[in-house]
Amino acid sequence: MFGFLFFVLITPGASEFLCTSSDLDLSYTFCDSTPHIFMFNVTPCAITNNPIWKAALTWIPRSDITFLKTIFNVWYDGAKALHWRQVLCSGADDEYSVCGALKGETIEATFDIKGSRISFPKGIYNIILEGFCDDAEKDMVMCLNITMRVKQDTF
Repeated sequence: MFGFLFFVLITPGASEFLCTSSDLDLSYTFCDSTPHIFMFNVTPCAITNNPIWKAALTWIPRSDITFLKTIFNVWYDGAKALHWRQVLCSGADDEYSVCGALKGETIEATFDIKGSRISFPKGIYNIILEGFCDDAEKDMVMCLNITMRVKQDTF
């Protein structure tokens, strides 16, 4: 039940299987055509009633990160379940370690992903995570298309 997830994303268009456990499958593709250097791991590779995942990120951005807006869209069994957008870096009083990173600089960060407020019913989740270096959402710095298959209900 306690798996380990690790992936290196460097090839656009290639679908990669990330992890599997008795209750979860994860895979990804890039949604843009530009190669990336991006590594991510999370433990456990499982869905539980009160998930807190430990995550580690290594990323070499293709643009300076003085401004960073993220857009997170989730579809559950074909229906839009969540739309979230957040400015993570604005250039003033930024709290995240990726803020201020320069193009080509290696970013390394660790953090918790707390899913305790989220119930994951059995089914297929398509997750699009986009990162933009401008507020107008024209300068994309990252785009991931993640497929999550929850094999059993957690409630």
